Amino acid sequence: MSTHARTSETGSRLPESRPDLVIEGGIALTMVHEAAPLENARIIVRGDRILEIQSGPKKGDLPPHAEILDAREGIIMPGLVNAHTHAAMTLFRGFADDLPLSTWLHQKIFPAEAKHLNEETVYWGALLACLEMIASGTTTFSDGYFFQDATIRAAHQAGLRAVVAQGVIDFPAPGVPDPKENLSNGRRFLERWIHFSDLITPGLFCHSPVTCSDDTLVQAMESSRSFSVPLQTHLSETAEEVAAVVRKTGVRPVRHLDRLGLLCEGLICAHAIHLDDEEITLLAKRGVKIVHVPESNMKLSSGVARVPDMVAKGLTIALGTDGCGSNNDLDLFKEMDSAAKLSKVFEMNPVSLDAFTVLKMATISGAKALGLEKDIGTLEPGKKADIIVVDIGSPHLVPLYNPFSSLVYSAMGSDVKHVMVNGRILYKDRRCLTLDALEIMSKVRKLCRGMTV
Repeated sequence: MSTHARTSETGSRLPESRPDLVIEGGIALTMVHEAAPLENARIIVRGDRILEIQSGPKKGDLPPHAEILDAREGIIMPGLVNAHTHAAMTLFRGFADDLPLSTWLHQKIFPAEAKHLNEETVYWGALLACLEMIASGTTTFSDGYFFQDATIRAAHQAGLRAVVAQGVIDFPAPGVPDPKENLSNGRRFLERWIHFSDLITPGLFCHSPVTCSDDTLVQAMESSRSFSVPLQTHLSETAEEVAAVVRKTGVRPVRHLDRLGLLCEGLICAHAIHLDDEEITLLAKRGVKIVHVPESNMKLSSGVARVPDMVAKGLTIALGTDGCGSNNDLDLFKEMDSAAKLSKVFEMNPVSLDAFTVLKMATISGAKALGLEKDIGTLEPGKKADIIVVDIGSPHLVPLYNPFSSLVYSAMGSDVKHVMVNGRILYKDRRCLTLDALEIMSKVRKLCRGMTV
């Protein structure tokens, strides 16, 4: 078999032996600004990128020897981007429900992590998360946790695109018993994985301005900049956290991070609930990226983020699920539904966060937040072929007046039929091709039988 390569129209090198792949039929939502849905669509994939998008009744002959992926009775769209999660926390799904955040974190989660996390448990917990995300249409996820070598192994095995960040915190943590080693451990993580794969971006995740010192925050940002990767953190998740920062520094968290020189386009802040007008304006001015995690915020009673105000200021707002310990699933379709409805009732405004805006949060805005918008987030020739097909043949999706509204308000992760990442089919006819679902679930059940604090 020939191994010679040719250059595509996008400049990428393609193996001669790899056939074209065609997604045929259905409605394509490209998520390109102001682009209308494309009826009877055809997406031609060559190598790892989209070569051509066609639509209408007269599309010409199919490429010879192409593999055909049937999308009739489906919506073809960019893969979803889960911009904030802790993948291996699938291990703690339902472990400590119905508790205040402080109690949940300090009396349940932190002790359980210290007792049970290791390379093996994180690997299998992350595999379970990858399986769940693939089956519900997520093609890219951004993760922050501990023992992240194991999460990278899991993401690589699954075939997902991921930003995987090593957790940094100023007290003994799983895998880093000496807090003095947190930054050097993080830098070694970056060095180890920075050139590993085009699908994997390593990074650092500073837990919060409360659990990380000023020096830790500043040095983590310096390391992130030196490797040209984003820095992730939790920001203003609770009123208690804000009050603690004010007591310590005399200013609110956003102003404090600005004094430290951390506010920039390379900073990704999850939650961002308790912000005042000045903080929102400053975040927008500095180009900071925000990840909205409404279901976790609701479950832990943390508050409601002022997403419409942030959107109005021009902030990039992505969508995330958080970890399964505080959600309890990784279904971004459910997250979109919650984001839209929570905003409407909180604002007492039925047009707040319309369906298209929320779908952008889960696609192109998520890509922008992670610095991946040149490659993913929309369906366009030359972009990476990260594509999903949502089956619209179920009763709860009939009739279909507006595909954007149907996806946000009616669809569920279980409606996803096909998933492709980088031109590779990971999920076909609701069957995962890269992971053994029964093996993973059986292993996690065994690992969690003795889960205690």
